[in-house]
Amino acid sequence: MEPLPVDRSPAGWAYRTVSSRVAEADDGVIVWLPLIDGAERLGVLAVRTASLNGARMRRSRMLAPLFAMLITSKRAYSDWLAGLTRTATMRLPTEMLRASLPPHTVGSSRCVSTAVLEPAYNVAGDAYDHSVVKNVLHAMILDSMGHDLIAGLTTSVAMAAARNARRGGGDLVDVVGSVDQALAEWLPDHFCTGVLCRLDAVTGVLQWVNCGHPPPLLIRAKRVLDGVLDRPPQPPIGLAGQLARAAREVHETTLEPGDCVLLYTDGVVEARDADGAEFGLDRFTEFIIRSSAAGQLPAEVLRLLTHAILDYQRNQLRDDATILLFEWRPQYQ
Repeated sequence: MEPLPVDRSPAGWAYRTVSSRVAEADDGVIVWLPLIDGAERLGVLAVRTASLNGARMRRSRMLAPLFAMLITSKRAYSDWLAGLTRTATMRLPTEMLRASLPPHTVGSSRCVSTAVLEPAYNVAGDAYDHSVVKNVLHAMILDSMGHDLIAGLTTSVAMAAARNARRGGGDLVDVVGSVDQALAEWLPDHFCTGVLCRLDAVTGVLQWVNCGHPPPLLIRAKRVLDGVLDRPPQPPIGLAGQLARAAREVHETTLEPGDCVLLYTDGVVEARDADGAEFGLDRFTEFIIRSSAAGQLPAEVLRLLTHAILDYQRNQLRDDATILLFEWRPQYQ
């Protein structure tokens, strides 16, 4: 079967909007249904039928979550499924790093977090992580120095150490301290920058630690609140013991319903066009605000933004580009 364009096909419409779409076919109709794992978009399912009535539509909608469950259960160890989604050979550092990434989108009735990572087959040092447990969202973005296997290894060790501390019940100070210790012990000459966040999805209290990384951005009522989440810089992860006291400073604020927090790596805003002009922070945030105001889902906003950044740099990123966007939405509970 020929590939179907996401932006110009009924299948793509179902994927973009997470809604069913019925299209005419030579021998009847095709029902396109989104395949969803929690908040993660997996793809679409095509159900072809000579005619469509209420019973067939209900059965089609019952099939979609079953196929989504099948894909989710198999993709962790099925090379066949992995191969179907690839259009090029993946470099070893990327293979190692992507194996430890969570789904692009996670969420609950109170919050949603979505992330993208480019280039798809050649990334080395960037990564993201997010999870929701008992109305608490944990989100993290990392950027290791370099573009080789060691950069990917540094990020992988940092992610594993953060998850280990988090799953053991540690707070943000414990999590960052665990990563500092792990890198100092196993990769003493390497470090990474990053932002680690904890959002209480009941109260809206946001805590974060910034380790030498671009500060998070707060989007409220369709505008960026400049500098609201800026704080004095702290050393990159892996260097705290060398440059400062071991204890990290945790910052705190309270979000308002509908607030979005944006984390990103410098490869996003430093993408350059043919004349050397940067994509820039203003263009970056304006795109997200405009797309969100148009009613796009968060995952779709980041998909469109990724394409815009790639087009701006003629599909040749000079650095990894990672974006993570999470929204507090208690009004949807």
